[in-house]
Amino acid sequence: MKLYLDVCCLNRPFDDQTQDRVHLEAEAVLTILRHLEKSDWTWSSSVVLYEVNQIPNSDRKHRILKLCDKASDVVTLNDNIYALAEKLKELGFKSYDALHLCCAKTAGAEVFLSTDDKLIKKYQKSEDILKMTVDNPLNWLQKIW
Repeated sequence: MKLYLDVCCLNRPFDDQTQDRVHLEAEAVLTILRHLEKSDWTWSSSVVLYEVNQIPNSDRKHRILKLCDKASDVVTLNDNIYALAEKLKELGFKSYDALHLCCAKTAGAEVFLSTDDKLIKKYQKSEDILKMTVDNPLNWLQKIW
């Protein structure tokens, strides 16, 4: 199974763990990353790493970029991705979210994981466009186990 983790997911293990939800989502992301390292699943990333480079905390940024190195493949932005992202933006998706979703689709990801509730909810209203699962990492793990 091919997965795509957005930047919210990659950030989660480095977020403040005092909130139960954040802690559980962080554990889910770490579990997913362990399975990716064991090649139980594959992981596609993208060159939308500009978003990662905007992280002000240099230690966090470095750790997340190091995680991205473990991706099975990296999608390069192209005209088709930009065109599809524009359609998603017309539906109300933020630019980065639209690009991440389109990169995931282009990579052939079956599952797009995010901790962004608004993104997940918005996608559920228009899931016919990309036809892939978009879910929270904790919810997704609970569904597949």
